[in-house]
Amino acid sequence: MSVEKNQMYFASNPDSEHDEHVIDYHVNGIDLKFNTDAGVFSKLRVDYGSGVLIKTMSDVTFPANNILDVGTGYGPIGLFAAKFWPKQMVDMVDVNERGLQLARENAELNHVDNVHIYSSDIYSKIDEDKKFGLIITNPPIRAGKKVVSQFLANAKNFLVNNGVLLTVIQKK
Repeated sequence: MSVEKNQMYFASNPDSEHDEHVIDYHVNGIDLKFNTDAGVFSKLRVDYGSGVLIKTMSDVTFPANNILDVGTGYGPIGLFAAKFWPKQMVDMVDVNERGLQLARENAELNHVDNVHIYSSDIYSKIDEDKKFGLIITNPPIRAGKKVVSQFLANAKNFLVNNGVLLTVIQKK
């Protein structure tokens, strides 16, 4: 895979040709369907790391103060959270406009309405006064250590007291 293709999923406006797919996903008693496309992370299946994060998050206890999915892509992590905790509002953010459009479509496809899906380069467009009980992320490792460090280090600024940051990072 070329460097350009690797960078596409964390680009604002991927210019790759469309290559649409549908993923049927069942986890922890919840059925979800995802439309995906070229230019987004893991377009053929929910990747292993996101799957581990999704399976693990249902056992997490956190202060009931909404949820933030950073780097949502087409939305598998945030939409699972919204289905699993229907009384929580889930903010789903990403820099990738194609991924955000797919996340919106997937929210509608899965009858999820307790989400806000919007563009934000990590935390840049999130109101600094807004706080979350749970922040979930599978950060874009291929974007480099500096970007991943921003995902993790700045989370504390958006968590309530005793809030939880839940992340997964692939180890090679």
